[in-house]
Amino acid sequence: MRYLSLACDYDRTLADEGSVAPATLAAIRRLKASGRTPILVTGRQMDDLQHVFPELAIFDRVVAENGAVLYTPANQKLKALADPPPPDFLDALRLQKVNPLGVGQVIVATVEPHDAAVLTVIKELGLELQVIYNRESVMVLPSGINKATGLLAALLELAISPHQTVGVGDGENDHSLLGACGVGVAVANAVPSLKEEADLVTRRENGKGVKELIDRLVLNDLADVKPRRSRVKLPSPIDPRR
Repeated sequence: MRYLSLACDYDRTLADEGSVAPATLAAIRRLKASGRTPILVTGRQMDDLQHVFPELAIFDRVVAENGAVLYTPANQKLKALADPPPPDFLDALRLQKVNPLGVGQVIVATVEPHDAAVLTVIKELGLELQVIYNRESVMVLPSGINKATGLLAALLELAISPHQTVGVGDGENDHSLLGACGVGVAVANAVPSLKEEADLVTRRENGKGVKELIDRLVLNDLADVKPRRSRVKLPSPIDPRR
């Protein structure tokens, strides 16, 4: 077996309008039955994700907050992979009347056009924070934290190489996810820039596209897909005996 894991985005990839179809869940179960490991990689905060997706335990690991939090459903262990947002940063955003304002373990989230106020506050306070976009969503994280770093932390725990991982997503914040995988896949409804980067674009959208991908993985291990990603320097394979 060439590909041992599937790293999947949630909104507009696994889920359509926030919910996952039964046929898509059944596909994830087939993936697990084939001996492969499903990993969820999302920008959502854990409490929100657990509310909208009660079937979370179907995944072996969950990377939340756009790479800043790692969760293990089997034992409900939650681990922050970066420092929380500075209190003065949050206070300044509230003074700027940034609303909505979501605050997670690490992530700070809002929507456009509040990105202008966010950038102004970051500059005025001299903070080493980055702004990441996902369509209309605006996420603020410590520099260097993204879906790729979160996924690599999950793969390290699972002793799976990124070379043996397939990543699938739809948005601007999924560029790092696809770049950290041996094969990068965009669903049919993905933004044009992600489709351009992907090794494979599904014919169908959202969860139906994920099901299509899983069917191909289980059928022939994507034998007909030749990755175009040799230009990306992936981390060395992990030796599970270490």
